[in-house]
Amino acid sequence: MNYEKIVTLYDTEQHAEDAKHNLEAAGFRSGDMSTLTGAALAMGRDKLAEPGLWHRLFGRDVELYEAAVYGRVIGSGGAVLTVRVPESDVPRALGILNAHKAVDIRDRAVREGLIPAIAAKTTLPPKSETVAAAKGATGEEVFRLAEEHLDIGKRLVREGTTRIRRYVVETPVEHQVTLHEEHVKVIRRAISDPGSLQNIDWTEKTIEVNETAEEPIITKSAHLTEEVVIQKESSDHVQTVKDKVRRQQVEVERTPGLEPVAKK
Repeated sequence: MNYEKIVTLYDTEQHAEDAKHNLEAAGFRSGDMSTLTGAALAMGRDKLAEPGLWHRLFGRDVELYEAAVYGRVIGSGGAVLTVRVPESDVPRALGILNAHKAVDIRDRAVREGLIPAIAAKTTLPPKSETVAAAKGATGEEVFRLAEEHLDIGKRLVREGTTRIRRYVVETPVEHQVTLHEEHVKVIRRAISDPGSLQNIDWTEKTIEVNETAEEPIITKSAHLTEEVVIQKESSDHVQTVKDKVRRQQVEVERTPGLEPVAKK
């Protein structure tokens, strides 16, 4: 992803802070923004107007009239807001920045007599480019160098599923039990006593004796033996992510001239 640095000048620190707040509300990262004020530079107005200062801060393509406007506005209590945004978000960021009374450096330079009005109409870049970091002047060839940055995000993926199922198994069991039985046993005995003949009972008589026997009765009872607790256990680990990012560089090669240049 390519990024663009946008530099915007404001007459007051409050305007810069309001623009920064709205950028954050729109989703731009506060870590990509910085505010520059006169108090932070701790320089007099004469030092603030020097082009070398702004060349060091924003690059060699800052024009003399731009450096003068920067110095005057910062010296009068203004502020510079710098934000680094993806190239695709530049129009949206510019709309937010310009909505907070951003200084039109070209118009300000014309009004303060730093550049002629005719020159401003013919040779200066259009208004929408006054806050952009990269621009070209007449007679220049400009290489725009891009650099990729690695943005690491996270997403949740399912590694697998653990299924816990409860089911019933039957196991054959056997136990020995003692069963009691009672049965009738008829025993006949011979009587040899002659005297018993006198007590003979000639009436009919029936005797009933119940026979009993025990049989097993099976009943079942259930009781808890253990419990299985299902929980999720979370942990964090650090993983090193490796990739390659591209960065454009420029190489300057000078070839000495061997032939004289013909004069007209």
